[in-house]
Amino acid sequence: MRFYILTLFPEMVMSGLCTSIIGKAAEKGILDIEAVNIRDFTKDRHQKADDYPYGGGAGMVMQAQPIYDAYQSVAARLGRRPRTVYLTPQGPVFTQRMAKELAREEALVFLCGHYEGVDERVLEEIVTDPVSIGDYVLTGGELPAMVMVDAISRMVPGVLTNEESGAFESFEGNLLEYPQYTRPADWNGKMVPDVLLSGDHGRIGQWRREQSILRTKRYRPDLLEGAELTIKEKAVYGVNDW
Repeated sequence: MRFYILTLFPEMVMSGLCTSIIGKAAEKGILDIEAVNIRDFTKDRHQKADDYPYGGGAGMVMQAQPIYDAYQSVAARLGRRPRTVYLTPQGPVFTQRMAKELAREEALVFLCGHYEGVDERVLEEIVTDPVSIGDYVLTGGELPAMVMVDAISRMVPGVLTNEESGAFESFEGNLLEYPQYTRPADWNGKMVPDVLLSGDHGRIGQWRREQSILRTKRYRPDLLEGAELTIKEKAVYGVNDW
């Protein structure tokens, strides 16, 4: 899968995505991550990519032409207009379900805004998906782009060495992940639950399912509305109201 990140700060993006699981997948050729420097497409000798907003106001606005030319350079290489995500607090909030859906694409472009925003005309021209990672404002779109690339990459076959680790994580089936433990069995007087030491995989699976439901009910009850629960589970764990 190919990721193209249109940004004013390519070093920031690549330094964050070239490590750990995502970096290893890129080294193996499973992922191709490229930061496209918008400044390389400016016609200004100082590589200026912003200007004052029409109508007045504080701050600067990113210009349409450098962004459009950067996008066109990617589209030309792909031979088509790729799906393009614009990182903005005005978009729908990014979810695990969205990550799965976007992971089906062969290529994705991410546009990272900065300053007071981006000229609306280029957004109308190239953006297919405005997306937010939460109801707060950041300095630019680089961090949200990195978050999305990380989450989407985990859904790409071959990225995770243990395929199960992608199937039993938080938000699968709209439930949070169960608690995890490792050695030693006794740490500061706190013991690992006996069921996890039993070797009985049936009981362990049942315990983990129970813990996922209880944890979701405690921390994220809003998720239970879309959770995949049986009638018996709803009755046992008191989630009949959802």
